[in-house]
Amino acid sequence: MAIQRVVPDFTSADPAASAGFYSDVLGFELAMDMGWIATFVSPSHPTAQVTVMSKDATAPVNPDASIEVDDVDEIYAKARAGGFEIVHPLTDEPWGVRRFFVRDPNGMVINVMSHLDG
Repeated sequence: MAIQRVVPDFTSADPAASAGFYSDVLGFELAMDMGWIATFVSPSHPTAQVTVMSKDATAPVNPDASIEVDDVDEIYAKARAGGFEIVHPLTDEPWGVRRFFVRDPNGMVINVMSHLDG
């Protein structure tokens, strides 16, 4: 199993103000905007990213962090075998990711995901 990237997911009551902060103040560039979630990347280090969301459009809660892995099915099986709470089931999302949410021992909700091929 390989981890591809780790991204903090911030919930915002004012996504436009958050977008201005991350782009105008910190110098991040907008990489993706789906209305309810926006991803910002560092122009000099593209794996340095943050996401800002109002409310996750397809899950019951907002995650605290997203971790991209090369085999999400393997991690899902390990999380279930370990007895961890699955907060959102393994799902293929229409925007090209396969993901699930799991609660870590500290109560944080982690979005574990992989990009779908094609």
